[in-house]
Parts: sequence; C-alpha cells; structure tokens
Amino acid sequence: MTEPSDLELEVLKAFWRDGAMSAREAHSVIEPELGWSGSTTRTVLERMVGKGLLARHSVHGLAVYEAKKAKIDVIGGVLNRLRGLLEIDGRLPASAFSGSQILSETEIQELEALLNAAGPEDEA
Repeated sequence: MTEPSDLELEVLKAFWRDGAMSAREAHSVIEPELGWSGSTTRTVLERMVGKGLLARHSVHGLAVYEAKKAKIDVIGGVLNRLRGLLEIDGRLPASAFSGSQILSETEIQELEALLNAAGPEDEA
C-alpha cells in the first residue's frame, strides 16, 4: 500500500468516522472541508482505490467505497515516518493523543502497542 498524502488522510478520516459511502455521500461529507467538485471527489476516490487506500464494491449497482486499511495502521505508519524524520530514538507515547477526536482510548492503546512493538531501541 502507498502511504496516503495529507489530502488522502482527510478523505480516510471521513470513511473511518462514517463508514462505507457512495461517491456522492463521500462528497457531501468532505466538500465543506476540502472544497472539491463532485468530479474531483470521484477522481480522488478512484485513485485511492488504485493506491490500495480504499476498497470499491458494487451494492445494487451503486459504487460504494470504504477504507481498506485500519485507522490505527495508517496513523501508526504516519507517526513512524515522523519518528524517522525527527530521528527520535525510544518509545513514542501514544498517550499524547488522548485529546484526539478520532481516536478512542482503546485505539490509543492499540496505537501505542503498534508504535512501540519494535521500536528503534529494540532493533540495536
């Protein structure tokens, strides 16, 4: 899977929050934030399918999209990229995200386990 861009992360957040949606439903959710036209939304959704970020299914002849990868896996990947960029050694405290509006306490615990399962100090 290709790592999502910042805009693709915004689209994924909508799917994590609202679940599977048609292109029209997704557009109505993300348009206020991103200001895209309907055709741009459809194009981005199809590109995200191609990148393995979204799955596309047909339901009664209607294309329905859903996040293909779990929220924790994607966020963990983004945070691990940040760890590398900042050259952080040691554990990352996921508790720093306790004020998040998209992560539950259980998800924060899962994220911490993912981030620190094989941290840099364990690889030496």
